Amino acid sequence: MANSSVQIPGLGSAKPVEEKARILVHLDTDALPSAFDRVVAVDSGAQHIFSYGGVTPANVMPLVHGCIFTRGPKDLHRTAIFVGGSDVAAGENLVREIRKHLIPPAKLTVSVMLDSNGANTTAAAAVRAAGKHVNLNQTQSLVLGGTGPVGQRVARLLAKHGGHVRIGSRELSRAEAVAARIRVDIPHAKVQAVSVASSADGPKALEGRELVVAAGAPGAVLLPRKVRESAKDLRLAIDLNGVPPTGIEGVDLMDAGTVRDGTICYGALGVGGAKMKIHRAAIAALFERSDAVLDIEEIYEIALQL
Repeated sequence: MANSSVQIPGLGSAKPVEEKARILVHLDTDALPSAFDRVVAVDSGAQHIFSYGGVTPANVMPLVHGCIFTRGPKDLHRTAIFVGGSDVAAGENLVREIRKHLIPPAKLTVSVMLDSNGANTTAAAAVRAAGKHVNLNQTQSLVLGGTGPVGQRVARLLAKHGGHVRIGSRELSRAEAVAARIRVDIPHAKVQAVSVASSADGPKALEGRELVVAAGAPGAVLLPRKVRESAKDLRLAIDLNGVPPTGIEGVDLMDAGTVRDGTICYGALGVGGAKMKIHRAAIAALFERSDAVLDIEEIYEIALQL
């Protein structure tokens, strides 16, 4: 009987195996997934982005399983999860739940990054900028808007360096709660909650501070010019509010190490260039391995390597 000439496609082929595409699964806690995060993902090298809105711990399991059961362990570094949304606490809860559904013993894991509200990448960029001008191991700092998503992470990074950090808030109890959480995670942290509810509170909070970071709500002036100019020890001011009026009065959005009234100043857009580089580098790092979890400390380490 003659040999059959019928060939089954794919069998016995000498073609090299193609590398799997880089897929970023974007899980957003808001109903409408962020266009910003999707654009940055494309610019960071993700070849396909699957975006889902309204993701909660209750409905995330099948999405995680869709990531880990579709490719073999050797290809899972080509799939990663990005958690975004405007609610940082919701993002943190979601990451905790995602990790429960990964299966490390079977090497069925994918890398995960948390950057809800841009808090981690913005905080990393701000502290990286500060480290260019002051010794963070010894610097006395004040974080205004220190109970917000970015402010909490700025305070955490500064405290981990070892300097003394004042966490400013209009509600002292909220600042005290943030300080307490930082002390739990960083036992050596030197953090102090301060009230900035009245006009008299500002000068007192600034006493002895070399660095001030404003991370408050958009359009809110947290540090008036006359208070800033009266702070004799202030060397560096970083404002992270990108919506006028600026959080630190007299700091321009584009300032990037600009000296104003004897103080080195950074505005939101001056920090924003580094924030975008950090964001893109962190996304790219997700595809280097299949078991990374990128939260504030890990993203800050990436920032320091840029």
